[in-house]
Amino acid sequence: QQWHDSGESCPEGTVPIRRTTEKDVLRANKLRRFGKKPIRHLRRDSSGNGPLTTPQLLQHAVVFVNGDQYYGAKANINVWAPKVTDPYEFSLSQIWVISGSFENDLNTIEAGWQVSPELYGDSYPRFFTYWTTDAYQATGCYNLLCSGFVQTNNKIAIGAAISPRSSYRGRQFDIGLMVWKDPKHGHWWLEFGSGLLVGYWPDFLFSHLRSHASMVQFGGEIVNSRSTGGGHTYTQMGSGHFADEGFGKSSYFRNLQTVDWDNNLLPLNNLHLLADHSNCYDIRQGRNGVWGTYFYYGGPGRNIRCP
Repeated sequence: QQWHDSGESCPEGTVPIRRTTEKDVLRANKLRRFGKKPIRHLRRDSSGNGPLTTPQLLQHAVVFVNGDQYYGAKANINVWAPKVTDPYEFSLSQIWVISGSFENDLNTIEAGWQVSPELYGDSYPRFFTYWTTDAYQATGCYNLLCSGFVQTNNKIAIGAAISPRSSYRGRQFDIGLMVWKDPKHGHWWLEFGSGLLVGYWPDFLFSHLRSHASMVQFGGEIVNSRSTGGGHTYTQMGSGHFADEGFGKSSYFRNLQTVDWDNNLLPLNNLHLLADHSNCYDIRQGRNGVWGTYFYYGGPGRNIRCP
């Protein structure tokens, strides 16, 4: 993380917390929603049991599994710095661990990287966490902006910029993330990189996730506020390039796995793909011996086919 470059470190018994400044709060579109995702008007996809999607505001290119009991998820996520057109839009790439109905009691645990000028005041990709128990209405928040997530690591700062970042036709960098449920105490733990435990979401925060998840989702999400003359936003997802460009050009997730009740890592079965605005952002899945289950995803947003 970038803050380590200056040689900063935390004393024993403390954790690094990104300071919320007056400027941060003043940037917020709505003060009461500061640190929260937009309220989603959730619907399922046409199959009747798909992932989180919304008609316009939030757009996705994701893969998901459902129909089983899940106790966590793991993946390596390629890190980029996509362009975000409007200060109240964002572009993120993350893992979702999901349970509950799609009405008002949806429970999610989320972690990944995001570019959010409103939240951070810049265009750097930053490591983030999120949670909600009521479909994003009143509970939960990003990072440590409300009580909930308990940080235990003093080397990882949630909300800190990630460096280095991938470049088009250049070197590629990814981060490893895993979320899993501790079978003894029931808390949901977050691991960053190789074995660094960041902290946990206590089980008492949740209703449905107190037992297990019913869906796991991986991929990208952007906000399309249609602020560019009523047309689609130019905000990029991933690298800003479509999935068919492949390695070094398109953004990827690799080594996708879920966690079972006994904390075993399992390959994904019955994988579903969804790009709800495929002319703007698309997705293409594959599998090989080195990357296991993987996918390329993303796109430029507004273009000839995405007016």
